[in-house]
Amino acid sequence: MSALTATSLPTETLPVIDVSGLGSPRHADRLAVGRQLRAACLDKGFFYVSHHGVPAHLTHDIFREAERFFALPLAEKMAIAKAKTSMARGYQPLRQQTLQPGAPPDVKEAFFVGAVRWREDAVDPDGPNPDPGAQWPAALPAFRDTLQAYFRAVLDLQLRLWRGLALSLELDEAHFAGFCREPDLIMRVFHYPPQPAQALPEEKGAGAHTDFGGLTVLLQDESGGLQVWSERHGWIHAPPLPGTFVVNLGDLVARWTNDTYRSTMHRVVNMSGRERYSVAFHFNGNPDHVVACLPNCRRAGEPERYPPIRAADHVAELIRKAYG
Repeated sequence: MSALTATSLPTETLPVIDVSGLGSPRHADRLAVGRQLRAACLDKGFFYVSHHGVPAHLTHDIFREAERFFALPLAEKMAIAKAKTSMARGYQPLRQQTLQPGAPPDVKEAFFVGAVRWREDAVDPDGPNPDPGAQWPAALPAFRDTLQAYFRAVLDLQLRLWRGLALSLELDEAHFAGFCREPDLIMRVFHYPPQPAQALPEEKGAGAHTDFGGLTVLLQDESGGLQVWSERHGWIHAPPLPGTFVVNLGDLVARWTNDTYRSTMHRVVNMSGRERYSVAFHFNGNPDHVVACLPNCRRAGEPERYPPIRAADHVAELIRKAYG
């Protein structure tokens, strides 16, 4: 078996959770979703969500615009390269990130958009939030509108998931409200070319890694390629399921819960022979919020595995390692 292959298992291995109950006025409905989230977070920290409230036309439109953007001539994309702004917004060329130490650079290109200390009452008509680093392709006017509409819809889902996460930990539903207030947010639209026919050893679309921040909401197209590490089975496929997102926990949640909840290794290997597109929405939270081990996530006598840290400092350190 190749080092880049994975096992196909029943979807129950990565559960599909109907999260519509998080919007219910009945506490019992919201709590029922929280219990399902707890089971998934204790296992791999990877799961699908369905009935999430994000309109289907937005998931269709963002893939259409992604295909158009990445088909632009390289010179047009490089005109808005993220390296031109300190805010890390814009285009990232192929092989500019190495997520897996010791492996070749990742075979993917990306477009970054985000929001700094996002506030509902400070939404700028030109963007999801005032963002001095934002860059947009002049040749594709619909690209900007589509990404912003999708951004707002998935942000709403993220906020509901954080309330569900609190319930899953048997905390007050608003426990993470401070972390969710004026958060830093980053959304990345990815293009993965087919796996190179003469790939270098361990060369792949995205090297094995865990995510840095809080929650990631991932939209993937029909090409597949996402693989998740299972201690029991090794690498397993997380295939695209219509009408769902993949959600996974980042290192910040594992740290917050003293590793009670899992931040699991994953990678992308595009063996489909087609172009692959995906959209990852990362919630990094309020940069000044101090993340300290939750008392109810430690057994009697168990030490705290991590010292308290500002959310921004945690993410910045892991970014330095990934791009170093």
